Amino acid sequence: MNSFGTNFRISLFGESHGEAVGVVMDGIAPGIPLSEADFLPDLDRRRSGARGTTPRKESDTPHLLSGVFNGYTTGAPVAVLFYNENTRSGDYRNLVTHPRPSHADWVAVQKFKGFNDYRGGGHFSGRLTLALVTAGVVAKKMLGAVKIESRILEIGGCADREKFPEVVERALRSCDSVGGVIECTAEGVPVGLGEPFFDSVESVMSHLLFSIPAVKGVEFGNGFAAARLRGSENNDPIVSADGRTATNNSGGINGGITNGNPIVVRVAVKPTSSIATEQQTLNTETGRVEPLVIKGRHDACIALRAPVVVEAAVAIALAQFV
Repeated sequence: MNSFGTNFRISLFGESHGEAVGVVMDGIAPGIPLSEADFLPDLDRRRSGARGTTPRKESDTPHLLSGVFNGYTTGAPVAVLFYNENTRSGDYRNLVTHPRPSHADWVAVQKFKGFNDYRGGGHFSGRLTLALVTAGVVAKKMLGAVKIESRILEIGGCADREKFPEVVERALRSCDSVGGVIECTAEGVPVGLGEPFFDSVESVMSHLLFSIPAVKGVEFGNGFAAARLRGSENNDPIVSADGRTATNNSGGINGGITNGNPIVVRVAVKPTSSIATEQQTLNTETGRVEPLVIKGRHDACIALRAPVVVEAAVAIALAQFV
């Protein structure tokens, strides 16, 4: 389904090359200051333009349709709409019968019996993260003093930030793509958020993070590295009455409940599936494996624009518990 949450519920709608995309948000307390201008800083962080991001340029102007009156939330659902203004749908016609490897093209046709909007990936497109970022802005306001920040740790296996542009450039020149690792921290999170077992903070947050297109891995604290440590190395001794710990290998969460230390979560973003390199893959019309050359405008590195989307997912998840 396309809705998530209980205390703070969001519903996404739209397709990449349809008339518009947007989000409806419910469960927002009345009296929160909110205007269209509040969305712009995070929307700008998601915007394309940097080398290695898609050449598709959209204004991404938010249209606040409901739930705000005289500059404050009313308690009614808040709806925000974004019109699609720069589409080139003809680039996708051949993908109906010649689906892209590792993309949603083939499974979308199977699941929706060919009625899906294939243009630009339709509802599977990363364009829908625009709605996630929008909901994240509201969630951050709901969280008050909680500070959420994200950064890129790796691109294409390289952890040297100064070399990130070089790694992306090499991928572009070879008509290929690269993935990345993004880390997000949330500081000032109160103790006691989360509900064991199925609504643990990790469960809810992972659910949202895996909803971001191209995210293929999520870990908290030491994550997978903890499996290679002993308990004496991985444990976080408590050093003060407020729950502060000497280390934060657990990533701010114990037993699925926040412990007052910063939440630390990392996501693995796969290389973009749509690459200009010729690939041999099934043509469903002919029934043969044939060469495919993908047209269109695509990111060479999705991770470049993803930090703000990861922040939004973390904020939306935490807003379920406040």
